[in-house]
Amino acid sequence: MSPAPSDSARAALLSAFACYTLWGFMPLFFMGQASVGFDSLEILAHRALWAVAVAGLLVWLAGQGGQIRTVLTSPKTLAWLAFSTALIGLNWGLYVWATTHGATLEASLGYYINPLLNMVVGLWLFRERIDRWGWIAIGLAAVGVLFQTLALGRPPWISLILAVTFATYGVIRKRVPIDAQAGLLVECLLLAPFGLAWVLWLQHTGAGVAFDGPVNTFWALANGPATVLPLALFAWSARRLPLSTIGFIQFLAPTLQFGVGVWAGEALTPLRVVSFAFIWGGAGVFAAAAFFRHRAAREALKRAAKPV
Repeated sequence: MSPAPSDSARAALLSAFACYTLWGFMPLFFMGQASVGFDSLEILAHRALWAVAVAGLLVWLAGQGGQIRTVLTSPKTLAWLAFSTALIGLNWGLYVWATTHGATLEASLGYYINPLLNMVVGLWLFRERIDRWGWIAIGLAAVGVLFQTLALGRPPWISLILAVTFATYGVIRKRVPIDAQAGLLVECLLLAPFGLAWVLWLQHTGAGVAFDGPVNTFWALANGPATVLPLALFAWSARRLPLSTIGFIQFLAPTLQFGVGVWAGEALTPLRVVSFAFIWGGAGVFAAAAFFRHRAAREALKRAAKPV
């Protein structure tokens, strides 16, 4: 017997919450590795290396092996995925560095900005319309970035690079005809040689810590599922939930990241509080506008479905 629609919706909602919760607490995972001697490059190398096995398993279970073969024989598609690989590699590397060097608050700001930046990208590339509330949300975020610049004494480069690389990555993946899991496997395959080369170099020079004991080896291997599982949960839930619902839930991750940063003792100055207040305001306007647009569209469909 197939599950009731309400059960399916509930499972998708739980999947989305699980995905963004895992992403939200990811800084603790990287901080844990740093505490036993991993540096950010070694963590990134093991993410790229061990994610291949997990992503490959998911592609095999989903029966998407044919997509991999198609991509590997299509130079244009492979070139676009190579570009997306460079972007996600930069994004992963900077995020790992930030969360292991006392910059988790700045990193969380980037993921608050990201959905608002997506609106600007949609306007620029896809001629999508931004309503009044969208411009208000973008304006509040821009003021937040300005206050963050004043608080840091410099532009919040980590936030901006994380937001821009992830938004650009999303545009490319939207255009490339491949499912999320299969695309991730190709990206991991492209990153894996660099990860393997760095791990071998670290072991050769004695600078690596991944195989110094069972605890460190566990941390290294755990990078595989920690990288792939949240994305798989996201891909599954995104196909089953309205975008407005995803719009609400996606702010859970940077909120948890912010909490982790505060817990870790990162400086929360008055200017940074003001900065995040504007960012939270922009995020709130974005989420509320998305909710009301979805509700209005649903009501319009109901009215159109009623017999005359």
